[in-house]
Amino acid sequence: MSLRITPLTDPARGPHGRRLAWLASDADSIPAGTAFLRLFDGGQVHLAELDLRVHPAERRKGVGSRLLDTAVATARDNARRCVVAQAEAGSPGDHFLAARGFRKVLTLRFTRLPLADVDTAVLTEIIERPHPGYRLMSWQGTVPDDLARTFAASRRAMDDMPMDDSDYGTVTWDVDRVRAAAKAVEQRGEHLHTVVAIDASNGSIAGFTELVIPGNGTGDGQHYGTGVLPEHRGNGLGRWMKAESIRQAHRDYPDLGGLLTDTADSNTHMRQINDGLGYTPTHTTHQHQLDL
Repeated sequence: MSLRITPLTDPARGPHGRRLAWLASDADSIPAGTAFLRLFDGGQVHLAELDLRVHPAERRKGVGSRLLDTAVATARDNARRCVVAQAEAGSPGDHFLAARGFRKVLTLRFTRLPLADVDTAVLTEIIERPHPGYRLMSWQGTVPDDLARTFAASRRAMDDMPMDDSDYGTVTWDVDRVRAAAKAVEQRGEHLHTVVAIDASNGSIAGFTELVIPGNGTGDGQHYGTGVLPEHRGNGLGRWMKAESIRQAHRDYPDLGGLLTDTADSNTHMRQINDGLGYTPTHTTHQHQLDL
């Protein structure tokens, strides 16, 4: 098969990393596959993330291998230590990565909560149960200025999330970064909703949960992350915040179908929270890593 690999310009360059792209096409200039390679910065400057897709009709013709070789060579040229990629368990992509020298380093469980099945009485009971020393607060879009510093500081709650054997590194957050993340969601036309638990003793944020809703309020929302600072764990804050996030979505978006979330298989605590709130499994993916 005559194959041409064409570098593309990614229009979605972010403030905390960049993404490279390639298009594979045949002799008639018909697209056969694509590859995107995200190069991170900060505490993840060692890492590159690959998203490689080949049209089903063009598989087993060397398209994926050519794209992979191009992306891996670029990662090496940019002094990356490893490349990671995700694929649904048992899929052609899962087998492809394993056959090309990637090793499975993390299993992610995906679940969905159908909002039509939500028992609001149960949610209300969870939300109204006293959590001495804490109170809930929420906002839509960018964090309010008076909470920006403590919200950025609370992001370290995700630093020790279970990542198994993945060489994930640590994302470095500051006020500019949390604002930029909210801006990116807004520019996509989506709605970012954040619920936080406030430490009543000093007004700082002890934990947070984020939910992104499609711009038209239909389809499914996506949880972006839930974290509680180590010094505040054991107080039921994760379940409390997530219940409030579900209640707000159910109240404010009557045409929304459900809420999606993904959790590391080894993160038994968060999986138990999701199970207890009514989330049911949809599929499993594997994260693969190639050490360079």
